[in-house]
Amino acid sequence: MAAGGQGARAEDDRGGLRTALAGLTTRGRSFFAAGIAAAVCAYVLGQSDLLRVGLLLAVLPLVCAAVLYRTRYRVAGSRRLSPARVPAGSEARVHLRMDNVSRLPTGLLMLQDRVPYVLGPRPRFVLDRVEAGGRREVSYRVRSDLRGRYPLGPLQLRLTDPFGMCELTRSFSTYDTLTVIPRVEALPPVRLTGEAKGYGDGRHRSLALAGEDDVIPRGYRHGDDLRRVHWRSTARYGELMVRREEQPQRSRCTVLLDTRDVAYEGTGPGSAFEWAVSGTASTLVHMLERGFSVRLLTDTGNSLPGDGADGFAGANQESADAAGLMMDTLAVIDHSDGAGLSRAYDVLRGGNEGLLVAFIGDLDDEQAAVLAKMRRRSGAAVAFVLDGAAWAQGPGGTPPAAARHPVRLLRDAGWTAVAVPPGGTLADLWRQADHLRTGAGPAPVAGAFGAPGATGGGWS
Repeated sequence: MAAGGQGARAEDDRGGLRTALAGLTTRGRSFFAAGIAAAVCAYVLGQSDLLRVGLLLAVLPLVCAAVLYRTRYRVAGSRRLSPARVPAGSEARVHLRMDNVSRLPTGLLMLQDRVPYVLGPRPRFVLDRVEAGGRREVSYRVRSDLRGRYPLGPLQLRLTDPFGMCELTRSFSTYDTLTVIPRVEALPPVRLTGEAKGYGDGRHRSLALAGEDDVIPRGYRHGDDLRRVHWRSTARYGELMVRREEQPQRSRCTVLLDTRDVAYEGTGPGSAFEWAVSGTASTLVHMLERGFSVRLLTDTGNSLPGDGADGFAGANQESADAAGLMMDTLAVIDHSDGAGLSRAYDVLRGGNEGLLVAFIGDLDDEQAAVLAKMRRRSGAAVAFVLDGAAWAQGPGGTPPAAARHPVRLLRDAGWTAVAVPPGGTLADLWRQADHLRTGAGPAPVAGAFGAPGATGGGWS
């Protein structure tokens, strides 16, 4: 048998007597044993009527097994995930579909799908007689508080006879994968600038040097400003042509995630490391939604998506694809064995990286100095520092004085640094970082990240 999202087909193959007998249920084995015992007693006692009863009890499970195993109908199975990528703590629904592609109706079918224990109990369904060419659809829900990639399947089909004497299990061959990504928190729009003002407000213009007639036009695209229509070229080519006098640039944003094992304490959904991963995912999605070109950078020096000319996503590929790639990476990211942030600094030292948002664990003076140097390579820098000692005390605990030392060092280096208390929400800390930038007063709402018309200073 084979099964999967493509609806692969499966046909019961034939086997020997050993395979058929292995499918006998407890009832079938009991009937067979009772029949043998009755036949032996009938032979010893010379009771012919008892011998007939014994033969009937012994033959019945064997006949059921033979008939069930020689059944020659064909079934097709498929699985569909809705959605295939789900945040931690949210539910996904798995839809199963069985099609009888043979000319004979099926008997009683028991359907079972294999799922990891973290997603919930193993689902089982009973399908009563599927007519020739018919189909049955069932569904179940899965949920996980732990991010990761979880295989679903293979799908198992259990056949049984009407008397319950024999059960045969056939497994489909393929499986699907459910990706549980970190929780994504909606962030408030605060005024923040990176390298540029956002998509559509490019700072560099390539104006023609010899006048408007020398401007190289291009075809009109949906969304182009009609004021840029080049009418002389439009009349020449017979279609709308626009001037290429502005080359829009996206603001850049690098999100740095510290994954060092020595920087965090504890495990589980409420640990500091999981909070940092969730905060990284929320920031990436937030900046992509506001038109920034973003990339994910870790302390190991790995950068995603990293396939473009500048390593950023958004300017040269769809934002949804870039977000999916980075979310899939964050779904399975784990602690690194590194002890420093120097590799991440080597990636950032190439030039101005625009906005830098960092989620950092425990810092000593040496690593705080490395992080301070990263500020020189960015237009603005924001750090959310998670201290292991404070998180070890749990929510409501008072962090030790040493926990505030790295935050002071980063602020002295020009960072907008915020200490993350246990159980704190990123949205509140996001506003707090804006308060630190402005000095006092509420965080501005109009003029979101990279929004046109957002003037003034940014986080720096």
